[in-house]
Amino acid sequence: MGITTRIAALAAETGALLLAATCAGCDRPGTLLCDACRIALVPMPRDVRTPAGQRVRAAIALEGPAASCIRRLKGEGQTHLARPLGAALAAVLLPELPPGGWVIPVPTSRAAFRRRGYRVPDLLVRRAGAEPQRVLTLTRRVRDQRELPAAGRAENVRGAMDARREGDGAPAVVVDDVVTTGATLDEAARALASAGFVVVTAVALAATPKSVGSG
Repeated sequence: MGITTRIAALAAETGALLLAATCAGCDRPGTLLCDACRIALVPMPRDVRTPAGQRVRAAIALEGPAASCIRRLKGEGQTHLARPLGAALAAVLLPELPPGGWVIPVPTSRAAFRRRGYRVPDLLVRRAGAEPQRVLTLTRRVRDQRELPAAGRAENVRGAMDARREGDGAPAVVVDDVVTTGATLDEAARALASAGFVVVTAVALAATPKSVGSG
């Protein structure tokens, strides 16, 4: 098969894929992400607060097309969405990152990693143009936070994280994909502070509408 024929075959396969695709944000056929839903991912940064009073800078609200795209990235393996979502995260991550600062994602459970084959916060950080440092690890199994009411989330993750190395005073920005109550980010900050890191702030790709109103 000549190169021209191969290129034509590839173009045909790509066209067939697009025809079979639906928009991740609104299910419109024939596109992976339509223009309207791409606009919905434009960052509109806002601050929220965790139960411990930690400031979290979130890029977008977890609603509408943005919520659908994040759900498909996390639950359906649509990793192509990490690029536009990572671009949104960059708007809150890069301005908050001090010189010499560490970008530290919250840890992904082994079960979630086996199920997906990738770590969502780490993937988003890379697409945001930064290098994730896998400093944090889970020391025990925790329940999926989505299964719990707000009051039970802090107890679920309390004492569940540890740092793999000492920080020696290094500044750190903690990153999560979605912030609801902020309990996971509080536990991450506690573990990092115990290891000698200085947590300057926390950022998230998205905040639930309820948490948006709390900051």
